[in-house]
Formats: sequence, structure tokens, C-alpha cells
Amino acid sequence: MSSAILREAWQGKWALVTGASAGIGEALAVELAQSGVNVVLTARRRERLEALAQRLSSQHSIQTRILVADLTQPEAPAEIFASTEAAGLAIEVLISNAGFGEYGQFLNSNLESQLNMVQVNCTAVVHLSRLFLPRMVERRSGAMMIVASTAAYQPVPYLATYGATKAFDRMLAEALAEEVKDYGVKVSALCPGPTVSEFDQVAGSRRDDKRPRQSTAEVALRGLEGLAEGKPWVIPYVRGRLQVFAQRLVPRRLVTQAAARMMRPGDTQKK
Repeated sequence: MSSAILREAWQGKWALVTGASAGIGEALAVELAQSGVNVVLTARRRERLEALAQRLSSQHSIQTRILVADLTQPEAPAEIFASTEAAGLAIEVLISNAGFGEYGQFLNSNLESQLNMVQVNCTAVVHLSRLFLPRMVERRSGAMMIVASTAAYQPVPYLATYGATKAFDRMLAEALAEEVKDYGVKVSALCPGPTVSEFDQVAGSRRDDKRPRQSTAEVALRGLEGLAEGKPWVIPYVRGRLQVFAQRLVPRRLVTQAAARMMRPGDTQKK
């Protein structure tokens, strides 16, 4: 079912979604397509992008394009922007969703993976934002979502770099939202918590993590509606909002210690 809010805001316009081949990125693309928004899908996996593009264009009256891009490569954001410019596409909605984490002790982590995480989760986000936002400001119309995490609200031992990158993403989004609001451009940080996606598999998260997980479809809908409504940040589930509020009342050191106890790897974990 399409969202009336999204249809009113962006029907017939173009959106670009990074990391669109799975998880929240795929769900965001589906929600946009259901609301009549044309989508440019980018990720590393061509086969998944082609299958998703075909499904969306056949099920909904929209146009789709795919751009295979690896955001660990510093030149990828400029290549994405150049492709949309060459095609004459005015990107009305930019969604920087691509990102990943690595669970375990920082001392034992893979250095290349840690550096790639900063490249994808932070550097590529800045690069894409700097390229696409000026076009929106010129048109005095547009919206940008940066997918962060509830991990952005406190230090997260054993997901140290990931949490830090998401804090960067959240702060960037909230700052840019204030900077560009007078130009008619909206910016929002989507901060999901545990979600049914490939994140745990890729990050190697705790095997005994029993926290309830939200569907990617629900995360996508709430995030996009919040963006359309001009909210600078969206935590798409009640428990997450309550936890973030409660943390403000507790010393940061105690919050970090609590996070460490929750996230500490068990004896069966490699890291």
C-alpha cells in the first residue's frame, strides 16, 4: 500500500537509494516505488539491483535505473552523481543508506574493514551530500535522508567504529537540516534499532542477541514519512525513543558500561 504522504510529496519525481540491494535500502526503494516515485538503485550487486528494478517497474507505474557502485572506492560518489547528471535526472530525494558494521573487540578487528567502514558510512555520505544538495538548493526543493542508527546516541563497545560512524551521520544530518531548511530542502537522520536484515550476518553480531527486531518495511515507511514531514531525525520504534530519552538522565560513563555488558562477546565468539 502506498503512502499518501509520500505520494503527495514526491510522486513522479526521482529518488536515489544507495545500498538498495537488500535490507532497509531495498525496503526504502519499494516504499518509494509504491508511492509513485521513480528510483535510481545503487549497490555493488548487479544481479540483485536488476531483479529489484524489474520487479518495481513491473508492479508499479514508475521508471527505474540501476548504477552499480562500490562506495568503498573514493571515486564512486562522483561517478554516481555524474551518471545522474548525464541522464538529466533531477534527484529530488537522496537516500544515503549504504553502510555496514563489524562486531567484536576493536583490538582484534580487521583494519581494512574498519577503514572501509569509515569510507562508506561517513566519507561517501559527505561526498554524496556535497554533490547533490546544491542542486536541491538551486531548485529550492528536495529531501535527503541519511540512515544512521540508535547506536548513534551512545558509545557502543564491540561496535565501536560503527557506532562512531553513525553518530557522525546523525550529527551531519541534523546540522544540514538546519542549514538548508530556508531553501525548501529537508534533511533527516533515520535511526533504526534492531531490524530484520543482513546487518547481523555481515557484522557478525552476538549469537545470543534476543532483542526484538523491527521489519524493514516498517522502518522504511516511518523514516520516509518523517522525512516528508520535515523531521530532522526519526527513531522508528517506541522502545528506541524511550531508551534515547532515558540515556539523557544517566552519566555517559554508566551508559557506556551498560552497553558494554550488553554487547560483550561470549566465549563462543571469535572476536
